[in-house]
Amino acid sequence: LAIQFRFRTVVGNPDTFLYNTNTIDNLSDPDWNVKQFMDVTALIRQGDPATPMFTTIVLGTNLPTPPVNIGPRSTPNYETNLAEPAISTIPTGAGDIKVFAGQRDEAFYIDLGSIFDLLGLRPFNSAHLAPLATSHGVDATAGYNVHTIAIQIPTQLLTATGTLPTGPTDPHAILGVYSTASRPGTRVLNTNGTKTEDPADCGTATSPGGTAPTSGCVQVSRMGNPLFNELLIPIGSSPTVSENDKDRYNAELPATDVNRQDFVRGTASRPVEPVALINLLYPPVNDAPTSGRNDLVRVFLTGVPGATRFPFQNDPNDPTAGPGSAPAEYIRLNTAIPATAPGSVNRLGFIAGDNAGYPNGRRINDDVVDITLRVAAGVLLPGNACAGGTVNCNSAPNNQLGDGVNENDKPFRSTFPYLASPFDGYSNQFHGREGLANANPTPAGTGSQTLPTPSPRP
Repeated sequence: LAIQFRFRTVVGNPDTFLYNTNTIDNLSDPDWNVKQFMDVTALIRQGDPATPMFTTIVLGTNLPTPPVNIGPRSTPNYETNLAEPAISTIPTGAGDIKVFAGQRDEAFYIDLGSIFDLLGLRPFNSAHLAPLATSHGVDATAGYNVHTIAIQIPTQLLTATGTLPTGPTDPHAILGVYSTASRPGTRVLNTNGTKTEDPADCGTATSPGGTAPTSGCVQVSRMGNPLFNELLIPIGSSPTVSENDKDRYNAELPATDVNRQDFVRGTASRPVEPVALINLLYPPVNDAPTSGRNDLVRVFLTGVPGATRFPFQNDPNDPTAGPGSAPAEYIRLNTAIPATAPGSVNRLGFIAGDNAGYPNGRRINDDVVDITLRVAAGVLLPGNACAGGTVNCNSAPNNQLGDGVNENDKPFRSTFPYLASPFDGYSNQFHGREGLANANPTPAGTGSQTLPTPSPRP
C-alpha cells in the first residue's frame, strides 16, 4: 500500500511580492495570496510481486492546506481559524481517514550542537575522552517549525487481511512503514528565467516495490527509523556502486537493505561505527560488542518479535528471531499491542517496558535519541555481553546514556494531527534578540522626536 501526496500552488495576485495582503481570516480568504492544495491517492498492490496489479483509490483532491503561522497581524487565532479547518476527513466503511499537511512545531527534540561536536552528551561531558563541564542538554530544535504531512488511517485498512489482528504474534499484526520523496529527474534552467521540467510521472508509481515508473521521476530521499541513515550509513563517494553511499541509500527501496546488514550487525573487519565511537569516546562506558549485533538487526531491519519482553530473551545470535521476512529498513508497528494510556507513557518506550513505544512504531514523544544511544550501548543484549563478556550491558552507565533533552519544547495536542501548533514568526521567543533601541527611537544628534500617529486606512 502506498499513500501518495501531490501538491499544487495557486497564486492569486502575481503582481505583488506579498504572501498575504491583509489578515488571513480563513482558508478561502482572498488576502491570502499563495495557497497550496493537495491530492491524496492510495495505491494497493495485489498479486504476484513480480507482475503486480495495482488498484488506485483517490482519497481526496484539492484538499486545503493552511498558511504558515506568520504573526498576530496576518494569522491571528491560527489553530482555530486556519489549522483546524485544514484537517480533511475522508469517511470509509472502517472509519474515518484524516489528513493534514501544514506547518507544525518541530517535535524531534535533540541536542544537535553537542552531539555534532564529537558525539558530545552534555550530562556525560566529564566522561568524554575530551572532557568538558557537565550541563543540561540544549534542545537545538526548540522554537523551530517543520512542514508536516500527517495521515490517520483505521488499522483494518492497513493489515493484509483487512481485519484487526488476533494478538501480538499474529503475523498480520505488524506493519512496515517508510516514506520517500521524489522529484523530476531533469530540470532545465532557461536563459529567459523560466525552467522546464515534467513532474507528471512523480507520484504515480505502478511498478514492483513502488519504484518510479519512468526515468522522469527520481526518488531523492527515504526515511524509516530515525537516525538510521545518519548513524549507520557511511557517506561514501559519488558516483559509486557500493552500498555505503547515503545518496544510493536514499534512492533505493528497503528491499535493497539486505545488502546493508553488516553495517548494522557489524563484522570483525567492519565494526558498527556508532557503537565503536561510544566505546572510544566514553571510557567509563562498558564496551558493547561492535560485531555480531543481531539485536540491532532486529531493531532496524527485521523487527522486534511480538512476544518479546525487555530484555531480549532470545539468543542474540539468532538472526531469525525478528518477524520480518527479509531485512528491510522500516518503522515497524505491531498493531495488536494496545496504546499506552497518556499518563503512563514512558519516553524510553520498549527499553523501559512500554511496548507501545519505539522501536515498536514511533510515538512523537518517544525519546528516540536516548533509546538509540542505549540500544547501541547494548541494553537489549541478555546476560554479560559487555566489557568482553564480563558485564551486563543493561547497567550503569550504559543504561543511563542520553543527550539531556527529555521532552519537546511544547506540549503535544491530544487530537489529530497531534503535533503542537507552530510558533509564529513575530513572537517566537527562541530566535533572535531584542534590539537595544527603545520603543521611540531617537536618531543621533536630533534630540527628542515625536513619532507620527498612524492614520486609519480607508
